Amino acid sequence: MSSTISNERPQPDQVLVAIVDYVLNYKIESKVAWNTAFYCFMDTIGCGLEALTYPACTKLLGPVVPGTIVPNGAKVPGTNYQLDPIQAAFNIGTVIRWLDFNDTWLAAEWGHPSDNLGGILATADWLSRTQIAKGEKSLKAKQVLEAMIMAHEVQGVLALENSFNKVGLDHVILVKVASTAVVGKLLGLSRDELLNAVSLAFVDGQALRTYRHAPNTGSRKSWAAGDATSRAVRLALIAKTGEMGYPSVLTAPVWGFYDVSFKGNPFKFQRDYGSYVMENILFKISFPAEFHAQTAAEAAMQLYQQLKDFGKSSDDIERVTIRTHEAAIRIIDKKGPLHNPADRDHCIQYMVAVPLIFGRLTAEDYENHIALDPRIDALRDKIFCVEDPQFTIDYHDPQKRAISNALTVVLKDGTVLPELVVEYPIGHPRRRQEGIPKLIEKYKTNLARVFSEKQQKQLLEVTLDYDTFIDLDVSELMDLLAR
Repeated sequence: MSSTISNERPQPDQVLVAIVDYVLNYKIESKVAWNTAFYCFMDTIGCGLEALTYPACTKLLGPVVPGTIVPNGAKVPGTNYQLDPIQAAFNIGTVIRWLDFNDTWLAAEWGHPSDNLGGILATADWLSRTQIAKGEKSLKAKQVLEAMIMAHEVQGVLALENSFNKVGLDHVILVKVASTAVVGKLLGLSRDELLNAVSLAFVDGQALRTYRHAPNTGSRKSWAAGDATSRAVRLALIAKTGEMGYPSVLTAPVWGFYDVSFKGNPFKFQRDYGSYVMENILFKISFPAEFHAQTAAEAAMQLYQQLKDFGKSSDDIERVTIRTHEAAIRIIDKKGPLHNPADRDHCIQYMVAVPLIFGRLTAEDYENHIALDPRIDALRDKIFCVEDPQFTIDYHDPQKRAISNALTVVLKDGTVLPELVVEYPIGHPRRRQEGIPKLIEKYKTNLARVFSEKQQKQLLEVTLDYDTFIDLDVSELMDLLAR
């Protein structure tokens, strides 16, 4: 028995249509979104500059072939590289993500929407320099912010109800999809070309989460988003040539994304695309730590001070119980040996032990020379996680979006310190007023890591004022950020 397979070309999947029509047609009116994107750009660039102080990161940077020079190429902040937009996107995306210190979005899927800035900034700079060489005008920084808001929205709305990690895929698939859409718009793709480009992002090979979980946790998690956003630039450029797309890439029986990679389930959506994600994005301000541990680390810092006030130290601790939410247990509740910095910044026990011992948690604290301190592993063995179902409910509640952790410390003499609960980290929208001044200080600190006092002053003059910033030529901005 045989069945006839229809070869009639279908209409594009509605998911593709919704993304493309949003990116091409939506007008961003939200002042909160624009203002938050301004601070998001500032913070994201700063995170990339700090990463440049780590040789494990910088060894991956530069052109694919050493010595390659690209006329009118895109510059990489904090370096003297000027690269083709695909490789520049990899470079910028990699430094942004390296230290796990850029913004975060938590829902059914997790991710870091500012990862998309790699592709956005590389494309915008390359286009600007190319246009200037033709006697035309540069793109403006406001167009970069618009692309960021839209990329945040596409990635974040797709993440609200759809868990890619539960089917073994890494969240950087959403970086690839979102970056492809907004980069395609920057490139001037028509609606049909943009539909083709986004379909190519879904039909592409997708990264497994292997490198984010024990026993394989490793440094690819720090450059995976750079890889995804650079791949997006490549796919958008391919679509610009007129290369065809695949309209039922999601829904095609047997061969489509849903059947192959999503256990046959279609995507679910909680809301239409707008500017919700940028308005509610979570900034990492206090600690370079996986976001589900941010409130735990904050609580640990407060407990460190309490112990100090009592004349006690971490040596006096018998047991620590972390009351937490399900996502934290699934991702970062980890026992046993930790093999590298990528392993350590995804272990909640490590991220609680370090502040309890030292009264701090910095990127440097994940490096071997700190991790070899025997007190850390000794205290890790005394730290245990338990799920609080209400914390899990509050985590998923769109009105709360809490990331709660509660720490109870029992001392060797039997003393039980009062449980310390932190529901919202300082980078949460509910603590935005408190967080922005600290975010600016974080940015200034990161500028000082790379630039001379003169360059710092020039950058602060144009990047701390919203009205000045949005009117900057992208090429001028990138020149200021280059070394």
